[in-house]
Amino acid sequence: MSLFGLDENIIRLSFFISIFLLMALLETIFPRRARHFKRSKRWVTNFAIIFTNYIAIFAVSFIIPVTAILSAHWAQKNGFGLFNNIDWSVGIKYLLSLLMLDFAIWLQHLIFHKVPILWRLHRVHHADEEIDASTALRFHPLEIIISIFIKSLVVVLIGAPVELVVIFEIILNGAAIFNHANYKLPLWLDKILRLIIVTPDMHRIHHSTYHKETDSNYGFALSIWDHIFRTYIASPREGHEKMKIGLEWQNGISSNYFWSLKLPFTNPPPAPSAKNSNKN
Repeated sequence: MSLFGLDENIIRLSFFISIFLLMALLETIFPRRARHFKRSKRWVTNFAIIFTNYIAIFAVSFIIPVTAILSAHWAQKNGFGLFNNIDWSVGIKYLLSLLMLDFAIWLQHLIFHKVPILWRLHRVHHADEEIDASTALRFHPLEIIISIFIKSLVVVLIGAPVELVVIFEIILNGAAIFNHANYKLPLWLDKILRLIIVTPDMHRIHHSTYHKETDSNYGFALSIWDHIFRTYIASPREGHEKMKIGLEWQNGISSNYFWSLKLPFTNPPPAPSAKNSNKN
């Protein structure tokens, strides 16, 4: 598919690389937290995981060729879905589709925390003991595949315009890289931005080892859902510099690629100090 005369894959990849490089540069120059683990080893693992994800998606697509964008094409061609059957202006369709898709991602994130078998997959993301731009890439292949099917189903049901789905994918990926970055935004700017979008300081709380904080701030792009559904926490109890990131029972092992892929199928015991404070 082309968008503005360019291939949508090229557009998405260009935005992804540009935003990642920008955030990686900013968090190097203006870090929010001191690093306790070398980026080199963590980044090799996190990029290896995303490479594995692309292979998994490529393999699955041979069996069931489903993506959010392909689903939007199918729905539009067959007149399926809410907005393909309502004669509203393009602007209204775009705005409502964007809000509904972002809410679906928020709800999916919440469910992946609440349902034990899905949390097993999602904890691969939370296992990273540092949080920076590369953490946005760290999701287990099975979670990525499940997410694609969920997102595609939502796209079909609401009949989201194809161009809007492409734009939403760019926004979602860019927002994830931005709010995982270890970049120090001016506090006054962070306070304003988080009224609408998820900032690094806001999302970092979600990666706390303290369960009450992990169980908050589920937004990826828009922050409004956490405010509406009262899952918002403004700041971590130990402060951003001292708060612990990851899963309590780790000891630097999250930088191991094979350990990360096996994590959903293992039961590492919690550390004694983590009882009643963290998910296992």
